[in-house]
Amino acid sequence: MKRKLEPETMFKIALILAAAASFVFSISLYFSAEETDIAGRLNGIYVGIWVPSILALGSFIVGGKKQS
Repeated sequence: MKRKLEPETMFKIALILAAAASFVFSISLYFSAEETDIAGRLNGIYVGIWVPSILALGSFIVGGKKQS
């Protein structure tokens, strides 16, 4: 018997998957850059900053829904 997921649960799962994908992508960008490729390393750091931003946006949206 399959259980249907609530929309809020699906939203939380999507947020966690987006944050995990951003984390993996940032690590791959950072470590695939050459030793002398500063721009490639900075791109990895920049994408890594997305992780807390994605999670913060998600908690803001979920928290706002619960108060209304």
